[in-house]
Amino acid sequence: MVDLTMSAEANALTPGEYIRHHLQHLQVPQKQNGIVDFSVINLDSVLFSIVLGAFVCFMLYRAAKKVHAGVPGRFQAAVEILVEMVDTQAKAVIHNAESRKLVGPMALTVFLWIFMMNFMDMLPVDLLPQIWAGIYEAQGHDPHHAYLRVVPTADLSTTLGLSTSVLLMCLFYNIKIKGIGGWLHELTTAPFGAHPVLWPVNFVFQIIEFVAKTVSHGMRLFGNMFAGELVFMLIALLGGYAAASLGGGLFFIGHIIAGTVWTLFHILVITLQAFIFMMLTLIYLGQAHDAH
Repeated sequence: MVDLTMSAEANALTPGEYIRHHLQHLQVPQKQNGIVDFSVINLDSVLFSIVLGAFVCFMLYRAAKKVHAGVPGRFQAAVEILVEMVDTQAKAVIHNAESRKLVGPMALTVFLWIFMMNFMDMLPVDLLPQIWAGIYEAQGHDPHHAYLRVVPTADLSTTLGLSTSVLLMCLFYNIKIKGIGGWLHELTTAPFGAHPVLWPVNFVFQIIEFVAKTVSHGMRLFGNMFAGELVFMLIALLGGYAAASLGGGLFFIGHIIAGTVWTLFHILVITLQAFIFMMLTLIYLGQAHDAH
């Protein structure tokens, strides 16, 4: 969601500087030495992910404690609808009832967790960063160096971390369901056949498939949420330009219209992306149960 008026920070910065500032993470160490740097920790993504994950678990626990056989309240009814939806999807792709006892609740948690992380994009662009800048300045630091990104799923490290966790679960179920020998046999005989000459080719293709699934799984969520976050910043800049210009009335109206339309559309995007991530998780886990 965008601010109706642009912050003082945005008025002081050029559009490029404003966007760069909002795309900078609160991280340690503050300087990243390359595109891939495992020594850097994005503290904002870690913090918001943990807080939102704990919130989702608490709400599900609360729903489970209050469930009763009578007429359900609105909260219980909403949770029951979600549980039934996820359970239906899990039954369609995972036919092992024992596995669904773990996979079903996990899929529900993933859906709600990702939805809540995506939903952070609906907050005004400058709301939490400005609050953090005020706290940072009160501690005697330069507020222009107070960086904070509030959408964990717009951070590639978060989405790839989630998809890597799904990969590990797939490997676990491959071994659990098929056994070490059965899985190794599948790695070397699918998809081109069991001839010994084709074993190396099959193995390479299997590894490529695992890597491609993991990368595309995380990149899809990241790309959509990063693009949505960037559009909100551009709309915020439109509002700032309206406030700064002499004839800014027309720009301000455009800012309101663009912000409202994109916000309504983005509600669909954040829900759809959470659902797609959950469904792909179920599909990949279902493939881990199937023999090839």
